[in-house]
Amino acid sequence: MNKKKLQNSKWTAISPEKKEKHFTVTQVKLNEDDPQIVDFIILTAVLTNQNYKVNYIDFKNQTKWIEGWK
Repeated sequence: MNKKKLQNSKWTAISPEKKEKHFTVTQVKLNEDDPQIVDFIILTAVLTNQNYKVNYIDFKNQTKWIEGWK
């Protein structure tokens, strides 16, 4: 996963909650000490426009998230 291309990328939740399945990355928060490390991202649900803070390590879990809108 290219960290530089995360901003505005589209993602699908494998197990949607509240009918929120499709998301867009609206913010990427880099580590202050090492800007090569992503601390967390902010996802915005397409259906509800609700924002969610997601730990980057959890976000990389392919059993929870897949790239693109499926």
